[in-house]
Amino acid sequence: MSVTAPDGFTAAGLPCGIKLNGDPDLALVATTDARAVPAAAVFTTNKMTAAPVLVSQSHLLATSGRAAAVVLNSGNANAATGEVGRLHGEQTCAAVAAELGCAPEEVLVCSTGLIGIPLPIDSILAGVPGLCAARRPGPPGATAAAEAIRTTDTHRKETVVRRGGVLVGGMAKGAAMLAPTMATMLALLTTDAVAEPPTLRRVLRAGVAGSFNALVTDGCTSTNDTVILLASGASGVDDEGALADAVAEACADLAEQMAGDAEGATKVVRLAVTGAATDTEAMAGARKIAGSALCKCSWYGADPYWGRLASELGSAGISFDQSRLSIAYGGVTVARQGVPVVHDEAALRRYMANRHLDIACDLGLGAGSATVLTNDLTHAYVDENMGTS
Repeated sequence: MSVTAPDGFTAAGLPCGIKLNGDPDLALVATTDARAVPAAAVFTTNKMTAAPVLVSQSHLLATSGRAAAVVLNSGNANAATGEVGRLHGEQTCAAVAAELGCAPEEVLVCSTGLIGIPLPIDSILAGVPGLCAARRPGPPGATAAAEAIRTTDTHRKETVVRRGGVLVGGMAKGAAMLAPTMATMLALLTTDAVAEPPTLRRVLRAGVAGSFNALVTDGCTSTNDTVILLASGASGVDDEGALADAVAEACADLAEQMAGDAEGATKVVRLAVTGAATDTEAMAGARKIAGSALCKCSWYGADPYWGRLASELGSAGISFDQSRLSIAYGGVTVARQGVPVVHDEAALRRYMANRHLDIACDLGLGAGSATVLTNDLTHAYVDENMGTS
């Protein structure tokens, strides 16, 4: 049921005409009684910030961190659209608020799709009444909403996690422009926990840091990235620890699903850098490898070319001593003290044929460590991104 698994939430999704092929493109998640509940969000760091991000930021500020609904569209990012784009975001929120009976500033808005194209606001406004009327508390509503936010995603991305007496549900979209900080993604999490906005902000930021902010595919940061968390309080459970654990696991699950569905990818790579001087330097090294076209191409070719990883680490601007470097693929050590070592080549070839790869780089300098999720670079990725049509 993803976002409707926790009590207190309804959802819906339908086509309103943004996507010319007639696929679902408008989604809604709202509280059952349309009353505002505590909310928190994390947004893109891209300074080319999309209009819906600006609108949602201002609404959360106006309500001191409360929201009754989130309306999401796919097929058009409403980015690079100027003041008209912001007006369209406000109009969308006002239309939803009129149907639900809440204040416009209690509605948050998200968009994903092509940049620099005016939002077809008339189609959205025409679709809002039916969308609000279609919202349901069970699986059909959640499924419809998760379908409606897809762009190049090949499947829905949903999660449900229980920790202690706390339940967290979530849905997300994302298949390209996946790079720290966050990805070209929308994610919406709901919980039945009792928590005020400051608590939600703490647990959401922590959950994002270890998941969406540790996901790299093509090194590009989107204009629209948004992760929202709403808390109904329906469980009566006030346990920040359990909530933090559940949110972190839900974010990690959704990030893993994004990595597995990245455009054109044939490999999902979990890259760990250990032995760094600090955690920050470990992350810098891991991101340098994850963003390397050379490394990505070698993974696509199932080639354990460890020299490319070593070269990226050596140029990452971090503490580095090549005589201490060790590298392993799936537990098979291929280099130690900066030079190749004898290993089972047949076993390594079999391992590299897998879809999921674990690669470990030990710098041998300290206790710093970091892990990122990334992918290979394929012809299909290039084909997908050669144009806008």
